[in-house]
Amino acid sequence: MKTALDSPTVPAVQFLDVMKNYGNVVALNDIRLSIGRGEFLTLLGPSGSGKTTLLNMISGMVTPTSGQILIDGQDVTRVPPRERGLGMVFQNYALMPHMTVFDNVAFPLRIRKVNRQDIERRVMAALEIVRLTGFAERKPKELSGGQQQRVSIARCLVYEPRLVLMDEPLGALDKKLRIQLQFEIKKIHDELGVTIIYVTHDQEEAMAMSDRICVMNHARIEQVGTPRDLYFRPANEFVADFLGESNIVTGTVEKITDSVACVQLAEGWRVSCAAAENQAGIAARVKIMVRPESLRVTPFKQQSGIGMQGTVEDLVFVGQAVRYVISSGALRLTSLNNSGYGSPTFARGDEVWVDWSHDNSIAIR
Repeated sequence: MKTALDSPTVPAVQFLDVMKNYGNVVALNDIRLSIGRGEFLTLLGPSGSGKTTLLNMISGMVTPTSGQILIDGQDVTRVPPRERGLGMVFQNYALMPHMTVFDNVAFPLRIRKVNRQDIERRVMAALEIVRLTGFAERKPKELSGGQQQRVSIARCLVYEPRLVLMDEPLGALDKKLRIQLQFEIKKIHDELGVTIIYVTHDQEEAMAMSDRICVMNHARIEQVGTPRDLYFRPANEFVADFLGESNIVTGTVEKITDSVACVQLAEGWRVSCAAAENQAGIAARVKIMVRPESLRVTPFKQQSGIGMQGTVEDLVFVGQAVRYVISSGALRLTSLNNSGYGSPTFARGDEVWVDWSHDNSIAIR
């Protein structure tokens, strides 16, 4: 007889109307979330948003006040952590300093009473995955921070868990090493096909690693989607502002044609944007979100139509791009322009014309 575990269509994890209260404090509010098998999903949000509480509920270290948690279709809401068969990687490597790398990785197998030959084989296979086969006899103090974190990942993978939870595992590392390990963790995910649920407050890290991102704020889920969807099609102003840099302007919808809205700004200019499905109709007040790299900045030559006139207020050279701050009445817009030779350049005080393609902007609530 087939069980839910045998069906590839059954999600790896499901939250069904989950709530968590600590007295009068709401830690998680009406959480509904489905995570696919083999998916790399990141829980992203500011401190106190509920992302770590959500991860700890999957592990079993936190019990919901109400609702259900399903893993592979089975209700585990009240199942103890040790019976869930999960692996977990923390920001603190939690390695045992008196043990060698081999013994640290072997520890989960030994407490499960795996035989010696299988331990040898599985430990060396796990160390090969994280590229540490030559470090088996070293002690943790003889390793760099990145190497120690790779040992903790190997220790997590060695007993072949069906689900891996990672709670800000790269938070203690410097930027260069963090970027290197991002690619290594993603490569491990792609090679093994294991489901990974990852917690971070680093937006760039989330976008670089994830199949989907779950953005959280004030104990709620704001939006779930691919990095591209969230970046270019945020559901609301919080997501637009939290995930990357954004320009937000407010205006009134004049007309909507083929899902493209023409919006008049308070300053009198008209701009266009993609019309969101939940946007109100004609005469509605909307906020338009457009990313700095999507702004087109050209010399002002008495243009008319869709766009606005502005003045270069400030500029900063940041290597591959020039960041311009452009004022237009009460508006302040930030633009990222290519800094390569042949690209137009502007100075403080220059009058410019600013516009954008409606495909690269959206009306949000």
